[in-house]
Amino acid sequence: MTEHLIDAMVSLATLMEEESEKLTRSPYLPELGEIAGAKLRLAGRLEAEVARMKREHPDDWLDGVDEDAREQLAEASRHLRDASEVNAQILSRQIELSADMMAAIAAEAQRLTGSRSISYGACGGMAGMDTSAPISINARL
Repeated sequence: MTEHLIDAMVSLATLMEEESEKLTRSPYLPELGEIAGAKLRLAGRLEAEVARMKREHPDDWLDGVDEDAREQLAEASRHLRDASEVNAQILSRQIELSADMMAAIAAEAQRLTGSRSISYGACGGMAGMDTSAPISINARL
């Protein structure tokens, strides 16, 4: 009854571990979009399996699971939890690094273009405003 659920959990955990390992070796992964899509499909499969089991056994689907399958399900859950925690930390760090890099690029572009505007008020006061410099990123790097 839980074979498909356990299979999806193990597949998702394995994919997350593979993604985490690749991201620790190199910050740029051309296949990152494909990995994200596969993770979404597996998460959808997990959700569909749980919904199916709840439909088939509305009271409590875990009551009908034997002890061996329950232990396998618990082990797969722990494995998925551990893999997702590591994956979340690595992806969070990648996002922070990307945001810092974009901020540094924008600051340098603004410094080089000197895009600061100053306007005079009616009472003789000056107000300065930094406008952002146009930036385009070559996604192919």
